[in-house]
Amino acid sequence: MLLEVKNLKVQFKTKAGDVNAVNGVDFEVDKGEVVALVGESGSGKSVTSLSVMRLIPNPPGKIVGGEILFNGEDLLKKGKREMQDIRGNKISMIFQEPMTSLNPVFTIERQICETLIRHKNMSKKEAAKEAIRMLELVGMPSPEKRVKDYPHQMSGGMRQRIMIAMALACRPELLIADEPTTALDVTIQAQILDLMLKLREKMGTSILMITHDLGVVAEIADKVVVMYCGQIVEKATVDEIFEKPLHPYTEALLKSIPKINDEKEKLFMIDGMVPNPLDLPKGCPFSTRCTKCIDRCKKEKPELIDVDGRKVRCFLYS
Repeated sequence: MLLEVKNLKVQFKTKAGDVNAVNGVDFEVDKGEVVALVGESGSGKSVTSLSVMRLIPNPPGKIVGGEILFNGEDLLKKGKREMQDIRGNKISMIFQEPMTSLNPVFTIERQICETLIRHKNMSKKEAAKEAIRMLELVGMPSPEKRVKDYPHQMSGGMRQRIMIAMALACRPELLIADEPTTALDVTIQAQILDLMLKLREKMGTSILMITHDLGVVAEIADKVVVMYCGQIVEKATVDEIFEKPLHPYTEALLKSIPKINDEKEKLFMIDGMVPNPLDLPKGCPFSTRCTKCIDRCKKEKPELIDVDGRKVRCFLYS
């Protein structure tokens, strides 16, 4: 197993009290596999991914429990220097917003070369050649010219390709993609997803995809981990999730996907809002929005249980 996250707990200190942003998360990513972390904003997806990279800002955030095993070694026991050797080298990340993730005062060449010089001990000349090659690999037009440009001279789609080129420059074993298609139009989204799948085939890179877009999940994922209020509510293969979702939250997310048909149907919407993490319901966090809620849901917190080889956190199956 390439990555194993076990009972991960992340806490943020605020003036109003301690917030458990991630509360006992467990999942695995195997070699060459694409795993999607799915859920609404505030479910803990990005905090989970930043924890794997050990990029949680401290203060106010802190990883207070669990293990993050990468090739059998616990990343939470690594020192700063060891993590610097891993980040961008063995584990890379495409951050959420391509418009702001690149440094506006440096050329594209310098930003890609920095990673290659740091981790692969290349000379500036070797790194410059490799930067052009990486831009060719991600389908950048006129890479020899574009490599000398600055981020503001690029479109959103081009910047996202540059982010992918930077992330894959050192041939990482694991690529974490945090909403990689956000703010891109549907045509560019399709190109970016197709590119990531092709690069996975060429390099054998595993992908941890963070998204709220179930269309993206259907396109790219092997397994799906559904999160709500900092906990996993369902884990299954992508086919199982789409054919027969078990948790009412997963079912509601799938119903929210717009469907193209001749009839005029009102777009399905999940009732209510994600609860305040400082004021969660006494029982199941989803109980206040769930159409299948029973009395037990309002009083007790369900555990993640095994149902026909899948994992689900719901009293409907216990």
